[in-house]
Amino acid sequence: MMLTTAVAVADVAIPALSQSGYPLDLPGRLALPESARGLVLFAHGSGSSRFSPRNQHVATVLHESWIGTLLFDLLTEQEAADRVNVFDIGLLGERLSAAIAFVRSQQRTAALPVGLFGASTGAAAALVAAAHDPDVAAVVSRGGRPDMAGPALGRVHCPTLLIVGGRDEEVLTLNQHALNHLGGAKQLAIIPGATHLFEEPGALDEAARLAAEWFARHLHPRGTS
Repeated sequence: MMLTTAVAVADVAIPALSQSGYPLDLPGRLALPESARGLVLFAHGSGSSRFSPRNQHVATVLHESWIGTLLFDLLTEQEAADRVNVFDIGLLGERLSAAIAFVRSQQRTAALPVGLFGASTGAAAALVAAAHDPDVAAVVSRGGRPDMAGPALGRVHCPTLLIVGGRDEEVLTLNQHALNHLGGAKQLAIIPGATHLFEEPGALDEAARLAAEWFARHLHPRGTS
């Protein structure tokens, strides 16, 4: 599909707090199509960053549906060097909440409904953030670990889509169990033949298509349905 609208791209710095309470900035890239209908914040998985080629691909597909995106680093380079931080879902969820607060404070994005897209451990962070924020409009998990969100699953009431590869058997089982604990509208989409990284021909394209459709359906301004 060819883009039918221009996309404005800007590098941003998201204010957050270190584990010790000191202020820090998380680098990100905000991309807004003309007449954007919503904004999706990406939470990358362990060992990844805002430069994740898979998340960038999904973001491009979202732009084609007039949905803006924010890809940012959940951790500083120093923090990411400690593997404990990479799997600290509470910390990652706080960073995502900080990014939500940031986009709501900016004139160009304040009025846009917010969705969250998480991959791997980032999916758990997205669900934790959504559990604490009733104004999050929708969540999509790609090859995610929603089970790592723990009790927060039951407090997620926005529409949630879990996308899993059919050959990613362990993660598929974990997603099936997590689905039972989610509140609100929910769906499990299985992409046949796909493994955890969706590297098979067409697998990532299908995941991106499903995500775009889910967000287009559920990203409505606050107070509407």
